[in-house]
Amino acid sequence: MNASQFREAAHAAIEEIIQYYETLPSRPVLSTVTPGYLRPLLPSGPPQTGEAWPAIQADIERVIMPGLTHWQSPKFMAFYPASSTFPGMLGELYSAAFTAPAFNWLCSPAVTELETVVLDWVAQLLGLPECYLSKGEGGGVIQGSASEAIVTVMVAARERFVMRRFAEMEEGEEKERKMGEMRARLVALGSEHAHSSTQKAANIAGTRHRPVPAPKDTGFSMTGAALRKTIKECKSQGLEPFYLTATLGTTATCAIDDFEGIAEVIKDYPDIWVHVDAAYAGAALVCPEYQHLTKHFDKFDSFNFNMHKWLLTNFDASCLYIKHRKSLTSALSITPSYLRTPFSDTGLVTDYRDWQIPLGRRFRALKIWFVLRSYGIEGLQSHIRRHVQLGELFHSLLLTRPDLFVVLTGPAFALTVLAVRPKGWTKDGRRPSVTRADRPDPAHEAYLNDFTADAEARYKADSNAATQAVYERVNGSGELFLTSGIADGTYCIRVVSANPMAEEKYLRRAFEVLVKEAEAVVGTKEDE
Repeated sequence: MNASQFREAAHAAIEEIIQYYETLPSRPVLSTVTPGYLRPLLPSGPPQTGEAWPAIQADIERVIMPGLTHWQSPKFMAFYPASSTFPGMLGELYSAAFTAPAFNWLCSPAVTELETVVLDWVAQLLGLPECYLSKGEGGGVIQGSASEAIVTVMVAARERFVMRRFAEMEEGEEKERKMGEMRARLVALGSEHAHSSTQKAANIAGTRHRPVPAPKDTGFSMTGAALRKTIKECKSQGLEPFYLTATLGTTATCAIDDFEGIAEVIKDYPDIWVHVDAAYAGAALVCPEYQHLTKHFDKFDSFNFNMHKWLLTNFDASCLYIKHRKSLTSALSITPSYLRTPFSDTGLVTDYRDWQIPLGRRFRALKIWFVLRSYGIEGLQSHIRRHVQLGELFHSLLLTRPDLFVVLTGPAFALTVLAVRPKGWTKDGRRPSVTRADRPDPAHEAYLNDFTADAEARYKADSNAATQAVYERVNGSGELFLTSGIADGTYCIRVVSANPMAEEKYLRRAFEVLVKEAEAVVGTKEDE
């Protein structure tokens, strides 16, 4: 493909992308293909001779499109959003044109220096403490995902903990042996509602993992008291807590952990690395009304959020901030002769390969730069606030049908979590008698809390069954895509509409569909 052919192909591809976005609302949001659908549609091997672009492009619609779940669709209200915008796409295009592994400053100075500048911009935009800015001992780096960020800082936390314990010991085999024994006793902590990436990172780092309880009566938030108790329990078992994931916006319910309480506990355990995972909800910090949440972040070691979730930047763009970058580079920096440069040796430049697990990296700062400049601070704030308002609207709609729905949490950061009230149950969790007073009522004996010890468990079981049935009917219809979860043993449905194409009319339609399916499962007011 020469330059002329590329021009023609690029124009055709861009037109198709624009047409795709314009038709998204009319496309089924969830793919309906079955596993293995793709292989029969393709030849058994690559072509012997090259094909013309029009033939290749035609297969996007024929082969690829049926297997896509459309995350940018306004009917996508599952998981969390994965934003995509035209400025971000242009950043990806230029990044591909300038492609380089960029493992050190010399590979392309602009790749490194733009990343440093734009991540400082973002830190200031979020109201993060100055300790996370590059002008001091900290700084930011773009990772592929929040999960990758957690692995990275957990490895750094592990090495920092061990090195501190044996800092005064003479180098040699005995020190290596003791350090190995210590690593075997390390345990990573995180709220029971923290993302599973904390447990996965512990597996990768070769350490243990322990969840910290965060029950319903604390709003599914990890408290300082629960953390202290878990630390003491671990130490009584001969384990050494070395790392903690604190969460701003847990996966299931968008709960916020008790940062003030955690900061107090960590005063007594200064060797524990505290990482704040704000993968989704951290984007809301662009709005001043949320920045009080960062008050205690200067007491913590690292912070991460994904611009590719709620802040209009194409995947992947996960922003990791470190309070002391030396803690990261000490664990991850290995410099063989073929990676040495005069600039790196003098310490005058940043080599981001020492801030991450992989060696190479893409020019991801371009798309962040393009998005920040295209939207500006006001545009980003307006984007977040609009979705928060949509979440509040959806919550208000649920409250109009207390006979059908129970709001478990929210609205929080545009997310509302709900359960379905099982047939025949009243709003206070009781099932009224429907038989004559002079006759036995099995329902009364089976459910009322003042007669039956397991009434709460029975109610939860009935609610879980009804909620799961409604959830499966909604997604089975193909009109919407929602996700479910478990919170304190309660099966729930999560609704979050926060991609750029979200609109009020789609949330109102989601409520109508939920009502329709709930009435089909548990009945209506009139039925009772």
